[in-house]
This record gives sequence, C-alpha cells and structure tokens, in this order.
Amino acid sequence: MDFDLLIKYGPKLLSGLLVTLQLVSTSIVLGAIISLPIALMRLSKNRIINGIAYSYVYFFRGSPLLAQLFLIYYGAGQMRPLLQDMGIWWMFREAYYCAIFVFTLNTAAYQAEILRGSIQSVDKGQWEAAQTMGMKYWPTFFKIIMPQALISSLRPYGNEIILMIKGSAIASVVTIFDLMGETKLAFSRTFDFQVFLWAAVLYLVMVETLRITWEKMERRLTRHLRQVSDQ
Repeated sequence: MDFDLLIKYGPKLLSGLLVTLQLVSTSIVLGAIISLPIALMRLSKNRIINGIAYSYVYFFRGSPLLAQLFLIYYGAGQMRPLLQDMGIWWMFREAYYCAIFVFTLNTAAYQAEILRGSIQSVDKGQWEAAQTMGMKYWPTFFKIIMPQALISSLRPYGNEIILMIKGSAIASVVTIFDLMGETKLAFSRTFDFQVFLWAAVLYLVMVETLRITWEKMERRLTRHLRQVSDQ
C-alpha cells in the first residue's frame, strides 16, 4: 500500500469527489422537480398527454446513460447555430452542464415512475373521503395523497440516488474531472492501480453514508406506521 501516492493525489481525489456530489445532488433535485409533472402526465387519461410522458420515460429508461450523454455532448455541436440563436449554447458547450442536463433528464424518468407507482398505491378511499368532506382535487392531491405517496417511495428514491452516484462515473468520459476523472488522470501519470482502489473506497463511503442516513430518515418518518402495526 503506497501511502505516498495517497498523500500526493488524495487532495485531487477529494476535489473530484466534490464535483461528483455536485453533479448528483443538482441532478437529483432538478429531476425531482421535473418528475412531478411527468408522473401526472403518466396518470392522465388523455392518450396524447400520457403518450408523450410514456415516450419520454421509455427512452430515458430504455437507453444507456452513456449513449444519452454522448448524444447531447457530441450532438449539440452539430446544432450550434440553432442553439446560439436560442441563446443556450453557453450551456451545451460546457461538458459539466451537458452532464447535469443528461443526468437530470435520466433521473427524472426514473423518479417519475417511482412517484407514479407510489401515487397509485394510495388507497382510493383517501380520495373518496376527501370528496365527502368537500375538498377539491388539487388540495386533496397535495395535502393528502402526496404525503402518503412520498413516504412509501422513500426506499425507491434512496436506491435511485445510489444508482446515480455510481452512474455519475461516466461523466469522466467527456472530460469532467469528477472522482473517476481525477482517478483516471492520476493513473495516467503513475500507472498504479491503487488509485482505482482508493476511488472505489470513496464511492463506497458515499453510498454507505447515504444508505445509513436514508434508513434513519425513513425510520423516523414512518415511526407512526410501526406504532399502528404494533398495536
């Protein structure tokens, strides 16, 4: 075990770790915002609206994340005049923003399906009870249905974040110096495989920290359900 290697490249790996956390956290938050309207579109009885949402989810869940990243990162350059006219070329010319854009759209598709399934799992009697009390659709949805749906979707959401942490490693292939990007750079200078071992340890630390934190949060938010079941 070469600790001199760790001392020399450790700060770079930690810098890459911060970039990875920024990529994942930003994408997850933006994806959560986008996922709600997509989930509602998937629940719509209108075939056109439902079909648009289904096509979006089908594409981003059915194709590799790496292919999606290449499609945006390399494909945007061929549409540069159009993107410049739209005033958004500043975003697509930067690999970092391209990665956030792709990761956001990808996780939004998964989060939309998680949310849709959770909403459908809420007992229909909740809707009926709210209607008998004179509540309208949207107040019922946001005050009664959504809180229950979010609680039941905590575990799937945690799994999605973990998958995004591990999947974010592909950002390194488009010149982003995240954790894997810094690791590959260090390996190219030292040809010592131990840098990949340290990178794996850091990924494991991220995943385990999230898993433990998420489990504690889930137990706290669902403690009333356990109390009811114990009675």
